[in-house]
Amino acid sequence: MSKQKQVMLKKDMAPFEKSSVKSSVRQLINTFPPFFLLWFGAYQCLSVSYWLSLALAIAASGFVIRIFIIFHDCCHQSFMKTRKGNEILGIISGVLTLFPYEKWKRAHSIHHATSSNLTKRGTGDIWVLTVDEYVSSSFWRKVGYQLYRNPLVMFGLGPIYLFLVSNRFNRKGARKKERLNTYLINFLIAGSYALMCWWIGWQAFLLIQVPIVFVSGALGIWLFYVQHQFEDSYYENEEEWDYVKAAVDGSSYYKLPKVLQWVTGNIGFHHVHHLSPKVPNYNLEKAHQSTPPLHKATTITLLSSFKSLRFHLWDQKNRTFVRFKDIKHLLRKPNSEM
Repeated sequence: MSKQKQVMLKKDMAPFEKSSVKSSVRQLINTFPPFFLLWFGAYQCLSVSYWLSLALAIAASGFVIRIFIIFHDCCHQSFMKTRKGNEILGIISGVLTLFPYEKWKRAHSIHHATSSNLTKRGTGDIWVLTVDEYVSSSFWRKVGYQLYRNPLVMFGLGPIYLFLVSNRFNRKGARKKERLNTYLINFLIAGSYALMCWWIGWQAFLLIQVPIVFVSGALGIWLFYVQHQFEDSYYENEEEWDYVKAAVDGSSYYKLPKVLQWVTGNIGFHHVHHLSPKVPNYNLEKAHQSTPPLHKATTITLLSSFKSLRFHLWDQKNRTFVRFKDIKHLLRKPNSEM
């Protein structure tokens, strides 16, 4: 794709970057009340059957993902018309999803500015090593990376670490506004959790809230993981890296069934989102459909997306993801050294 076509493609997004009060309000109505109703229903069902309560809690976790997408749009200043509106709604949705607004906004903006850039990895992204980097790594770094890429660790322990550690503490060198915002959200989370424990009892609260947090966290990490980890993705060093190519070639179109597309707030149109983060989630599908060049983005389905679990390392030479076992021959010592 020529530079001129890339510039035109970016300009094609402009009509979809405007938030709509009507669409935003509609999404707030069909997201927040159903979440609270499902939560209340799960509590009421505790006296009938915990399995029924658990089913409602899992359903509620889907709405937590929708709330997170609204939080995500607020971080991009794309959901509400004003910065203050995005900030207030971002804090409210941050409390419900356990994410610090200012801290995550900063990390995520860096992710967008450096996605698929091999020279600038490390902030707001999934840990990816190239084949050469892995081969030259120390024993313990290899072990750490293998553990990190293990599905049980990433999607099992990942949500626990994210919510209890990563999201709760400020980074070193954080500015005052960011630090205070993290403290505020932590305080609001602790206060609301304490109130709920006092109101319905800590056992009932944990029986409902823990599954909601864990399931939504695991699914959220999965969405973030799968939309950049596909076989023919795009990774380049700083000298060759290009923002538009990183958006269109380095982010997938995750074609989900309509129900799941709705639950996940259209984030499957990830190539559109990376091309223009200012597009509100409710405009992503329209932007994709109205822009023919975007139809060429890598499309993955719910079934094919599970193949991404086999992708461990980026092969710069062949421009593809490979498995650990594919590079075992590179780890063997030469006969002269054995």
